[in-house]
Amino acid sequence: MPDDGTPEERLRTLYATYYGRVLNFARRRVADAETAQDVAAETFLVTWRRIDKVPREHDEELPWLYAVARNVLANQLRGQRRGGRLTARLGRVAPVAPTAPDHAGGVVEALHLRQALAALSDNDQETLRLIAWDGLDTAAAARVVGCSARTFAVRLHRARQRLERELARREEPRASGELAGLKGERT
Repeated sequence: MPDDGTPEERLRTLYATYYGRVLNFARRRVADAETAQDVAAETFLVTWRRIDKVPREHDEELPWLYAVARNVLANQLRGQRRGGRLTARLGRVAPVAPTAPDHAGGVVEALHLRQALAALSDNDQETLRLIAWDGLDTAAAARVVGCSARTFAVRLHRARQRLERELARREEPRASGELAGLKGERT
């Protein structure tokens, strides 16, 4: 059995400690469990290849792994797009868009939140997910996306404002519809 300081043991420790969190990170961003497992596996393959680049500080390991998983997801999305374009050229059919991630549950509030979140840019969505769903603090999330904590804090503030506006915009038609129904009952 290798010593605690060997690269193999370090990878085993990282895998045992973080595999579940990396898998959940991927599950929240892809449509099916098999793809999420592939993303997690690829993340740890990259980790093995770059084991000497993994930060030694405990609070920096998970953001580093999330950044790798995020890159793996981006590579897969680019591959899907290329595959769709190739299929279109070969078969003279319209390109197939990659499937959008399914992030919300089945309750009405979650549906409204999911719709509002989907209306935001990919960067806003990722910013909000890193904080709300992945449980990272601003500094750790900033390391995942490769910017300063201050820059990330500004992105987060703006993303939250845009989400609030989108949720309010989606509430307005419902509220005015309810008012119209109330007015109709009186006449």
